[in-house]
Amino acid sequence: MEWENHTILVEFFLKGLSGYPRLELLMFALIFIMYVVILLGNGTLILISILDPHLHTPMYFFLGNLSFLDICYTTTSIPSTLVSLLSERKTISLFGCAVQMFLGLAMGTTECVLLGMTAFDCYVAVCNPLRYAIIMSKDAYVSMAAGSWIIGAVNSAVQTVFVVQLPFCRNNIINHFTYEILVVMKLACADISGNEFIMLMATTLFILTPLLLIIVSYTLIIVSIFKISSSEERSKAFSTSSAHLTVVIIFYGTILFMYLKPKSKKTLNSDYLEATDKIISIFYGVMTPMLNPLIYSLRNKDVKEAVKHLLNRRFFSK
Repeated sequence: MEWENHTILVEFFLKGLSGYPRLELLMFALIFIMYVVILLGNGTLILISILDPHLHTPMYFFLGNLSFLDICYTTTSIPSTLVSLLSERKTISLFGCAVQMFLGLAMGTTECVLLGMTAFDCYVAVCNPLRYAIIMSKDAYVSMAAGSWIIGAVNSAVQTVFVVQLPFCRNNIINHFTYEILVVMKLACADISGNEFIMLMATTLFILTPLLLIIVSYTLIIVSIFKISSSEERSKAFSTSSAHLTVVIIFYGTILFMYLKPKSKKTLNSDYLEATDKIISIFYGVMTPMLNPLIYSLRNKDVKEAVKHLLNRRFFSK
């Protein structure tokens, strides 16, 4: 084969915004500020769910997991992106690239599955409130969360192993902000149809299946809400699930646009990537984790009351 005569590469060059130093500085400042907001917002949500006994429920256990996941997900990519934006040397070893691919894909898969589990929790809370304590027992929701993390890790490990075994030859330029697995896979100088099939199966199982669960759950939730005669109860039931539904729409809207949109005629390793692709990648990787705690705080009365209670308790304790 042709690639057998080439030198196998062991490092990659992350192009990002190379050639636009002023734009790199602007992006560095924006991403750094957003990262700080992500850490503070999600960290606060986790702290509140731990300290307030009223939030020791399956719903807030899942939200705490999602917040922790957002912190982990952004921490796997944003610090290296910030360093890359300021550094003249933008290369990374194949091992370092594999580590980032594994962590990023593991966190992304886990979040998809966790969002499906959270949707099921909302369904049980609204549609089967009398059986909620039985169905969503502590053993059940802890197992559901643990299973989500395990699924994410296993899926990512399998896909990453298959990608790093591919031969990478002359083209080592990653025209992206992060070492995203699909972008790296496209650089291989070998047949990647097997890898694409594995990715298709994983996408169906761990992205589209949770999405189907979310759609079915919220369809049943909406039907149940309209059957409630009391406007006060109807409003309470809607507020229980509206914040989560908003997060789902933002998360899946961006991820489905990235992976299911029509392919461009330009290859992923060409001189430039479509501007929309880069904007969406930033929105997916930074904006969504930043907005999540804000959405949950503004759209959820329990979180607002917990914040007031904790602040009042700290103020009066002095």
